[in-house]
Amino acid sequence: MSGVSQGPGASRDRFLLLAGALLPLAAGLVLLAIGWPREAGWAFTLGTAPVLAVLLLDIAHALKEGRFGLDVLAALSMATALAFGEPLAGNVVALMYAGGQQLERFAEGRARREMTALVARAPRSALRREGDALVEVEADALLPGDTVLVRHGDTIPADGRLRAGTALIDQSSLTGEAEPVRCAAGTDVPSGAINVGGAFELRVERPAAESTYAAIVRLVEAAAGSRAPIARLADRYALGFLAVSLALAIGAAVLSGDPRRALAVLVVATPCPLILAVPVALMAGLSRAAKRGVLVKSGGALEKLARVGALVIDKTGTLTHGRAQVAEIRPAPGFTCDEVLCLAASLDQASGHVVAAALVEASRVRGLVLSPPADVEEEGGIGIRGIVGGRNVVVGGSGFVAARAAGDPAALRAGLPAGSAVVAVAADGRLAGVIALADGPRQDAPAMLAALRAGGVRHIALASGDRAEAVEHVARVLGLDAWDGELQPGDKVGCVLSARARMVADEGARAADSGMVMMVGDGVNDAPALAAADLGVAMGARGAAASAEVADVVLLVDRLDRLAEAMAIARRALAIARQSVFWGIGLSIAGMGAAALGYLEPVQGALLQEAIDVAVILNALRVLVPGRGEGAPA
Repeated sequence: MSGVSQGPGASRDRFLLLAGALLPLAAGLVLLAIGWPREAGWAFTLGTAPVLAVLLLDIAHALKEGRFGLDVLAALSMATALAFGEPLAGNVVALMYAGGQQLERFAEGRARREMTALVARAPRSALRREGDALVEVEADALLPGDTVLVRHGDTIPADGRLRAGTALIDQSSLTGEAEPVRCAAGTDVPSGAINVGGAFELRVERPAAESTYAAIVRLVEAAAGSRAPIARLADRYALGFLAVSLALAIGAAVLSGDPRRALAVLVVATPCPLILAVPVALMAGLSRAAKRGVLVKSGGALEKLARVGALVIDKTGTLTHGRAQVAEIRPAPGFTCDEVLCLAASLDQASGHVVAAALVEASRVRGLVLSPPADVEEEGGIGIRGIVGGRNVVVGGSGFVAARAAGDPAALRAGLPAGSAVVAVAADGRLAGVIALADGPRQDAPAMLAALRAGGVRHIALASGDRAEAVEHVARVLGLDAWDGELQPGDKVGCVLSARARMVADEGARAADSGMVMMVGDGVNDAPALAAADLGVAMGARGAAASAEVADVVLLVDRLDRLAEAMAIARRALAIARQSVFWGIGLSIAGMGAAALGYLEPVQGALLQEAIDVAVILNALRVLVPGRGEGAPA
């Protein structure tokens, strides 16, 4: 039942094949009932021949591509049935084969539901504002700077920014979050979300082809066409299973003197559990993970996700929020906290540095009124000076400010939060105070790391390009096993290799089965390490494109706890796949034994095999039902 071509045309052809096996079988049974056995035999042969012909063509095509599948057993069963004068058995096998293909397509369609739903919801058109008019255009035609109107119920066609007012959007198709999100003016809005509130205008920030949703669709399509190593079990054992089946069939016929026993063995031998159960279970696992906001690109990545033993993780934007926040302000005598922050933020309005943005944001949160800066001079990454409200203001590192104003910033730094960055502020040649900024751990980081450890991750290392003291502080707070700071992109690759060497040193041969090294990051500088790891995980589809492209897994929602859920889904999917294979093959072997001993007729054997097929597929579909540790349905 492998090697089935896909697509709408293939689906129609296979349905016609099923009808071509079913209708002659029904006609033959009617002819038997009215006492016309010879005509019934012709009808059964007519129902077998087309399926056998199509199957032989599929086998020939597979052999040309260097693949050998177990469908050859089904072909042997049908050909042997016709040769031994058992057309009814041949027709039943043909019906079971054609029906099995339809069953496989149904099961995979059910398993792919969440993934295919993502693709089906891809926006096709948009209402673009052109002057005073609204013109419907193809979504692919949208360019940065365009303004589009998003109506109630519309899918947002491209990544953009809300121009005015508020918007209520449903991001469940992207993140698995059931509750709609309310966005304010100026908020970035991802493509693929659905407007569940009033109409709003969006300023396009990226072309539709480069949008979040377009990237997700590309990743989904790649995942749907992949095969995991475990899914190749049928190919790996095809020759051996075929040899055993033929030996048992021939042996049964020779020892009993009844060639019909060989036919009975062959019709039970087709290992559909091996062919069907694994891809259905893995596709169901990919679908379950997608529903929880974790896009696993391939079945192979899902299998690796189940065997992660070590984690190397980036700090900024991954374990932390990725933006500095004011942790503490210490004013010098004669100044207040608000005054120090207002002076620094007013001057930093002229700077594009991330620390400057953090100070400006903090001042706005406090409701401070900022003055426009003038005569600004900035030394990139060191400090800035200028005129604010008629006062000469200097903001920067302690050394930069101490060289330009009286007072010792070091005297105010004692006891500031560990790992924080300190900005000194001076006004009119005198130290005004210092401001400590910190990028602290995300609130969900401790719980996520605990869940990963509970799921089998035994070594967690932090690798960051940030300051060494800040990295050490975060690592110690979260109880990590190792850490390195001030790293270049190439240095992070070294951290991945070190983690892999540690797993091998600690566990030896076991590391091959449960010692996969996973790297989690979100920036361009993480891309080399993501590629070097056994499994790369990119944080957020809106992160750096380079990271999402090389990663094996993309977190569509900015929540680290979903990664632990995805690991639980992967482990359960593989366990159910193996369970289906072992039980299915075990039942098939038992049936072959019964057929060899004469307890099963060929027709009974074919019916038994189909019952086994249905059982293992239903078992594989259990992956779609949330298991322990996977989270509730979104």
